[in-house]
Amino acid sequence: MGKIYETIDGRLREFVEKQPVFFVATAPAGTEGHINLSPKGGQGTFAVLGANRFAYLDYMGSGIETLAHLRENGRIVIMFCAFEGPPNIVRLHGTGKAVLPDDPDHDGLLQAFDGARTHGLRSIIEVTVTRVSDSCGYGVPFMEYVGDRDLMERWAERKTDEDLARYAGQKNRNSIDGLPGLAPAGLSPSEATEPVPATG
Repeated sequence: MGKIYETIDGRLREFVEKQPVFFVATAPAGTEGHINLSPKGGQGTFAVLGANRFAYLDYMGSGIETLAHLRENGRIVIMFCAFEGPPNIVRLHGTGKAVLPDDPDHDGLLQAFDGARTHGLRSIIEVTVTRVSDSCGYGVPFMEYVGDRDLMERWAERKTDEDLARYAGQKNRNSIDGLPGLAPAGLSPSEATEPVPATG
């Protein structure tokens, strides 16, 4: 049977911190639009910041769903699964925000990820956790963790800051439902919050 906990402490924190992969789900407000579910992984890319705070590094990618959904309504859930050892699933429900590099809180948050790659870092997703729960995980298969992929890191290394800004302007301007994401280089923050038509 699943249980609800007040905080991410003790054995729950130990379980979360040793997992090599987790999943992030968000959705636009209302009954329309697409729910998004993304896998995340990589050593040193996430951190339990406190009893009810969690954060992870959000690197440049071809979509902007999580950031766009958080800007619109803030709802988020993080899920960890045990692929080895005793079965377990831990979910962290809460309210998230994307802390961009020009945000005053960005550099302070980044200190929780000592030595992490910053080139290609799009934002830090910070979550205020309002519900902590676990469940049996009996249906999760055993899987062997071999190592982290380095393809995203090698892709970013081939790009200059200008290349990444241009890429963000092309691929991260809006969500698949047309919600605002990142502004193209040269646009003001206020212009970045204006919805733009969804592209195919």
